[in-house]
Amino acid sequence: ESSLGDVIGDPTEVALFEAARRAGVDKHGLELEMPRIEEIPFDADRARMTTIHRGPDGVVAFTKGAPEQLLPLCQNLVSGEGVEPLDVDAFSRIADRMAGDGLRVLAIAMRRWPQAPESLTAETVETDLSLLGFVGLMDPPREEAKEAVQLCQTAGITPVMITGDHPATALAIAERLGIAREGEQVLTGPQLDKLDLAEFEEHVERVHVYARMAPEQKIKLVRALQDKGEYVAMTGDGVNDAPALRRANIGIAMGITGTDVAKEAGHMILLDDNFATIVKAVREGRRIFDNIRKFIKYTMTSNSGEIWAISMAPLLGLPIPLLPIHILWINLLTDGLPGLALVTEKEERGIMQRPPRHPKESIFAGGMWQHIVWVGLLMGGATLATQAWAIETGHGHWQTMAFTVLTLSQLGHVMAIRSERDSVFAQGLFSNLPLILVVLLTIGLQLCTIYLPWFNQVFRTEPLTLVELAICFAMSSVVFVGVELEKWARRKGWLDRKSSDG
Repeated sequence: ESSLGDVIGDPTEVALFEAARRAGVDKHGLELEMPRIEEIPFDADRARMTTIHRGPDGVVAFTKGAPEQLLPLCQNLVSGEGVEPLDVDAFSRIADRMAGDGLRVLAIAMRRWPQAPESLTAETVETDLSLLGFVGLMDPPREEAKEAVQLCQTAGITPVMITGDHPATALAIAERLGIAREGEQVLTGPQLDKLDLAEFEEHVERVHVYARMAPEQKIKLVRALQDKGEYVAMTGDGVNDAPALRRANIGIAMGITGTDVAKEAGHMILLDDNFATIVKAVREGRRIFDNIRKFIKYTMTSNSGEIWAISMAPLLGLPIPLLPIHILWINLLTDGLPGLALVTEKEERGIMQRPPRHPKESIFAGGMWQHIVWVGLLMGGATLATQAWAIETGHGHWQTMAFTVLTLSQLGHVMAIRSERDSVFAQGLFSNLPLILVVLLTIGLQLCTIYLPWFNQVFRTEPLTLVELAICFAMSSVVFVGVELEKWARRKGWLDRKSSDG
């Protein structure tokens, strides 16, 4: 208990302390009256712990632990009426019923001696006990946990519960959260010990709830899932969780309750110990990955358009359409600022309704490299078509027009690739305000290169007539329309789109 009166420690111990305090028990007074002389700590194999105290009438030991482990060690029952015979089967049914209600059940027992035994070990102390009763602890899931589980499932992520609790408790909570269906199989630690790895792998993808699991058994679960081709994220907080956290593809250590060993072994630390935060991280990670793909798609396609325009012109009998300073301007302005503004793009519709991508899948998968090639060819084609038309019709500003078409076509492209599937009009034209501002700024700067004398001298450009400028805007819009048609075809299902951007 802290100096401020707050109770700090293991949640189970805190709950027992609060229950005793509300019943009028004074912990500090009991510590003076019955000082602790020894403790047999908890371990997963025994599933119990014992404290030994010296009191006015001799020595007394109090043991708490899992009912199925403690009841066989009890010889009788201490009730309000004294010592009575113990019906182990009846009390086992009571413990199972409490666990089925979603309660974490602890059995409490005691033993007295006139004097302390010479050997205070689990073998000598935790036998011939007298049962005092059961304690049921409600550990309700956080309100956002059920929604987080549902989001996981729609996103192609399978949540698996691993707990040291009673199987009935684990299943009740798993059903409440939607992790398991009613009556679904629960695999316990003792059952898992009887299976070799090959046998376990036959069941591992069908079992979603594991109970009475020892921390060291988690590594067997991780290995079995990985052998089945699954990508495993494991949470843990204890020292014994460290091997499983290290073995998992993503080891997530608890930031509040986690030990230093677990934090060191994990790949990341969950600061608030909240499962819903993991799901939020998945959502944000998908958005970031989507925007990285969009940035690469935009930059590579812009460069592809420049390459097509410069390399194809001599083959078509046309002069080189761009000067080196034009290329530098395009790379600095239209490749840089709009690409950076794509980072602020919001998540796409249905981002958590698609399966995860394969971890070894290339970032260029899902039709990206084809898009880079054909849209780049369309950009270059629009630029060369404008140049050829201007030369053929005797317009002396053909180089300025080609420069402008290539610049504006890249701006149309960045507007169109804001989503992999949805039209920019369905998204909302102004839903990414930074991008809109950058596009308008870039158009303004491009017009400066056309109409301001100082820029004309630097960029070797010439002022265009309104008709020529309108033609430039019209030709550059071909790219925007082409990409919108590509997305329309994808929505119709005419283009095979692998789920590569999860």
